[in-house]
This record gives sequence, structure tokens and C-alpha cells, in this order.
Amino acid sequence: MINRNLIRIRIVQIVYSWYQNTNNDLRNTEKELLFGLQKSYDLYFYLLSLMVVLTKAYENRVETKRNKHLPSWEDLNPNTHLIDNKFMQQLSSNKQLQHYFAERPMIWDADTSFLKNLLDTILESDLYKNYTQLVSPSYEEDREFWKKCFKQFIYLNEELDEILEDECIYWNDDVEIVQSFVLKTIKKFSQEKGEEQPLLPMFKDEEDKRFALKLLHDSILNEKNYRALIEKHTEKWDFDRIAFMDMIIMQVALSEICTFESIPTSVSLNEYIEIAKSYSTPKSSTFINGILDAIVHEIKEENRIFKK
Repeated sequence: MINRNLIRIRIVQIVYSWYQNTNNDLRNTEKELLFGLQKSYDLYFYLLSLMVVLTKAYENRVETKRNKHLPSWEDLNPNTHLIDNKFMQQLSSNKQLQHYFAERPMIWDADTSFLKNLLDTILESDLYKNYTQLVSPSYEEDREFWKKCFKQFIYLNEELDEILEDECIYWNDDVEIVQSFVLKTIKKFSQEKGEEQPLLPMFKDEEDKRFALKLLHDSILNEKNYRALIEKHTEKWDFDRIAFMDMIIMQVALSEICTFESIPTSVSLNEYIEIAKSYSTPKSSTFINGILDAIVHEIKEENRIFKK
């Protein structure tokens, strides 16, 4: 689930922090990186559980209305499509989800107002009204309802983003990426797999974990080499006045370009230019693109790298 895009962002942040601290220890920095990536994986499960919690909130609301002193006909005969939703029943009983929360408990109890408002928004929507018109929804229709709900009401929800940012500092930059993986997970659910439906692993494979650790180590340990290349190609600028984040992004980018032969140079360049657009100044991406392009041209000419 934790893709290399997320790994690159986290390493740029970690390396930036490295230079802000006076007592640096590479082993502790490595632990911080892995802890941050673990928190990203926590967010994936936390967002999956949000749909389960919303369903339970609706079920509790239905029961409360049924148990009123003088319930109305509507109170006694509610639409139970949400409660009977086969996809949601499968997600709720998912063994991997249950095991994860047994190991790493996370709850939504502090956000009851948000949950109530979000549930109300869903229940008042045309999407829900159309769903209730189905006589007997199929598994695919149940799953499609929640996929659309997530995309329409949870994905890029500003209030939710604020809650998540307050909950964990590591989630500030993860929300949109992780939400896309939740949508991917919903699409992959199959009724036949029942409670054994596999969720996304933390890393696609061990190679991604090795990539993260190797990139972190090389970016820090070979700082002098990368800084020398950057300084050489920024003669027209006052080296000390270059935005510090620009320097870090170029340093990590050069580490990836020089260290990982299997990653095309163009891929690395594009990824770090995109990071610059989000994490540095408005002109940084153009500046970084020009400097890195010149450095790559030079080290290829000198046969210091042999990839495209």
C-alpha cells in the first residue's frame, strides 16, 4: 500500500528534519522513517473502519427510533439496506481488519459530531435515496453504493482532513494518497472471499522497504558529494540563498538517480519535481528541474551513471 511516491515524500521530510536537529543519530532517524510509514498504514485501516462505524451509527439510530415510547410507522419500518449491506457485513467481519485493530486499537469516539453530520449527509443524498429504491440490492450494488459514498462524501472531505491532521502529524500529507488506496480496496472486494478478503499489505514487497532505507541512508551519508554537484551547477545563484527545501529535494533526488540503477532517470526527475510543487516555493519546480537536468547530463557524460 505504501508506494514509492509516499516513501519519497516521507524521506524528503525526514532529511529536512535531520538538518534541523543538533543530535542526529542515523539509527533513530531510520526508526522515525519506519514509524511514519507505519502511521500511514494505520490511516488506511482507520479510513476503512470509518465506513463500519457509520453503519453502526445508523443501526443504533434505527434501534433508538424503534424503542421510542410512541414510535411512528416509519420508526417501526425503516429502510434497512445500510444495515443489510452485504459488502459492509463482509468488511466488518474481515479477519485482517479485526486483527489489526486488536493489535493497534484506533477509535472514532471523539468525533461523534462529525460522524453524525456525515451520516446525515449520506442519508439526505440522492445517492442514498436511489439506493433505497432497490428492491433487493445485490452484493455488487451494495459495494458500489459504498464506493460512491466514499468517493463523494469522504474523499477530500475538508472537515475529515482537519480531524485526521489533529489526530496524527504524520497524516497531514498522507490523506489523499491513502484514500485512493481505500477506494482501490473497495473495488477489489469479492463476495466469494468472505471474511478472508485480503487487504493491502504495508509494502508491496520487501524491495520497497529496502528502497526506503537505502534512499534515506545514501541521501544523508553522501551529502557532500550531492551538495558539491548542486553548488557547481548553481554558480549563477547565491548558494546560501537557495531555498533549503529545494536543496533537500535535489539532494534526495540525486541520491535516487545515482543509487538505483533500475529506476529510469526521467521517473526520478518527474517525482521530485512534483514534490517541489507541493512542498517548496512556487518557482522551485522549474529551478530544480533545470539544475537536476544539468547535473544528470554531466554525470552521464562522465559515465558516472549508465541508465536512461
